[in-house]
Amino acid sequence: MVTVASFASLINQILPEPHAGLLAGILFGTKATLSKELVAALTTSGTLHIVALSGMNITILSSLVNVTLLRVVNRRIGSVVTILLIIGFILFVGPSPSVIRAGIMGGISLLAIIFGRQTWGLLSWMLAVSTMLLLNPSWITDLSFQLSALATLGMILFGSSVGEAAQVARPNSEVLRSVGSPSAPPAPTAVNLNLYGLPAAITPLWQLVWRVVRDNLRLTLAAQVFTIPLIFWHFHRMSLISPLANVLIGWVLQPLTVLGLLAAIGGWIFLPLGQVLGWVTWALLQYVIVVVEWTARVPGASIGW
Repeated sequence: MVTVASFASLINQILPEPHAGLLAGILFGTKATLSKELVAALTTSGTLHIVALSGMNITILSSLVNVTLLRVVNRRIGSVVTILLIIGFILFVGPSPSVIRAGIMGGISLLAIIFGRQTWGLLSWMLAVSTMLLLNPSWITDLSFQLSALATLGMILFGSSVGEAAQVARPNSEVLRSVGSPSAPPAPTAVNLNLYGLPAAITPLWQLVWRVVRDNLRLTLAAQVFTIPLIFWHFHRMSLISPLANVLIGWVLQPLTVLGLLAAIGGWIFLPLGQVLGWVTWALLQYVIVVVEWTARVPGASIGW
């Protein structure tokens, strides 16, 4: 029987440590093999959330599957299959509060597509949180649920462009980007960044880089609006370097998740195939580790009491 533990063991055959432990944490939320030094660096840099099942995995996987299916089936069939995938993923990794919350929000958004209705991120959030607390009131004291719910609320209210705070009505896979840890809001109006006489061929690339940096920074800050006070209260520590660290690694998490999952599945089918795919995954993991360790060493990276 395929389990999270068996996949984590397989990842250890494909990648060395600490890369294997980090990938297992990103994919399945397991932290057993993470070294104390890496956990401390993740905490100091404000990036510990990448190894927690906060809903990012559901967002990325659902978006990928939904977009892929739309090439061969209509939107409604694709949404039904994606809902089944979300349920399967929750059962596979375990029904933790943060994953259930992301799954409910993703399901609501996909049901809206199936029935031809618009979806509002804030309404989906309210329905998911209230339903969970009605079914299990004790979840309100669960720290992972609190952090996941508050981070998502911040991104819904402040992570989108001006005028999209309450309404998040998007078609296709874009709906899923407000499910757990939204990857990116809708593309903003183009801004003329060719203020320094950059060559015309470079300007589009510069605009793309600027947009990625700006969107990641906005989402990072939005996610921390409500979570910083909670983190400071529970852990008596707050990361000041977190915005920079998350901007530097935010863009790589989606391809890393996809490639890591492909490497794990490929290794399960045929180990050498997983090892080949693991080479590319290792490079992305190495980049994340370098950024996390470098930002954690910056003087004054975090404060505490």
